[in-house]
Amino acid sequence: MAASAPAVEAVFNAYPKPVKARLLALRRLIFDTAKTTKGVGALEETLKWGQPSYLTAETKSGSTIRIDQVKAEAGQYAVYFHCQTNLVETFRELYPELRYEGNRAILLGAEDKVPEAELRHCVALALTYHLGKRKNGAK
Repeated sequence: MAASAPAVEAVFNAYPKPVKARLLALRRLIFDTAKTTKGVGALEETLKWGQPSYLTAETKSGSTIRIDQVKAEAGQYAVYFHCQTNLVETFRELYPELRYEGNRAILLGAEDKVPEAELRHCVALALTYHLGKRKNGAK
């Protein structure tokens, strides 16, 4: 995993401890999933809207993923996806047991067991979102 930019590190360091630990684990999961998902390539870690964000800058294969604490709810954090995609709609169909915020996020609790397999699949779908569209458009 590439070293973070100082601005990204500063955001992680500002999180409350339990949420920070979960977000750092989520960050590792995103990088690991990118590494093991065909067609994704290297991820770029940056800040978008003040949130740690992960872009497939090298291959343009996916939709940006952002992670952050949920400001309105202590001990909650989320994985955010572009709301103009059908990603969260797809995740709802695949994993109705997860908690969602509209068409833009999967909500998680710092005290809850992490649904790792489900999150890996959702992250992989987001990181390859444009690959699927290109393939479908080429038919």
